[in-house]
Amino acid sequence: MASLKALKVRINSVKSTQKITKAMKMVAAAKLRRAQEAAVAGRPYAERLEAVMASLASKVSVSESSPKLLAGTGRDQTHLIIVATSERGLAGAFNSNIVRAARKKAVELEAQGKTVKFYIAGKKGRVLKRFYPTQIAHDHEMSQIKKLAFSDAREIADDVAQRFFAGEFDIAHLFYARFQSALVQEPVGRQIIPVAISANAETSQKTGAEAAVTYEPDEESILADLLPRNIAIQIFRALLENAASEQGSRMTAMDNATRNAGDMIKRLSIQYNRARQAAITTELVEIISGAEAL
Repeated sequence: MASLKALKVRINSVKSTQKITKAMKMVAAAKLRRAQEAAVAGRPYAERLEAVMASLASKVSVSESSPKLLAGTGRDQTHLIIVATSERGLAGAFNSNIVRAARKKAVELEAQGKTVKFYIAGKKGRVLKRFYPTQIAHDHEMSQIKKLAFSDAREIADDVAQRFFAGEFDIAHLFYARFQSALVQEPVGRQIIPVAISANAETSQKTGAEAAVTYEPDEESILADLLPRNIAIQIFRALLENAASEQGSRMTAMDNATRNAGDMIKRLSIQYNRARQAAITTELVEIISGAEAL
């Protein structure tokens, strides 16, 4: 059995940890509301733009003059998986769930004989280097970002687009965690390069349900602006969703840690009291025995 001093030191240590986890929970809760509002506010525009681009992609006939970001390269051999994670840990399974989903997609692609590369956006995604040391295309540094802005997403989007035009990959997938609540953050993977054709767009194309598209001022000018913007918007949405998911997951994890610390303090206190009682009883027995011997 541990000594009384060791038990007391351990109880004090757990109490200190409990104060830290409680403070971290309160900080995450304060940040969660702002992050959640930003993520929810960004969804309508991103979803609508994605739907518009999918509709346009369903109408494009692939040719040499077709925009590559819309029609693709005509191949699907090399896939780039963009993994967006957080810079900090202590957020429960938030980061590991995203990485797990990305790895699952990579396994599926490799089973089909495809070449897979990874683009890491976020420090916690670097765990992929242990599993795919030779397949990391780029590790984007994000530790200097204090407040998330669209320019941060644009920087990643421009880099990814340049790599696409350079022929480094044929298809790009983006993985992040969609925020649903403080308890639920769903890992999501979607194709962002070239524009994925949705099931609704394919159905409309087959049935001829949608009207012909008229471009004003002209098709090339509009697509030249919309296609890169769509990539940046989808990445920005992923970063906003991640920011909310991270705070929600951290708040839940720290709440669980605080409760667990409280339970541990109770168990250690009971153990300490029993040990103290046993020590007092032993001392009393020794005193009584000594008095009787006299």
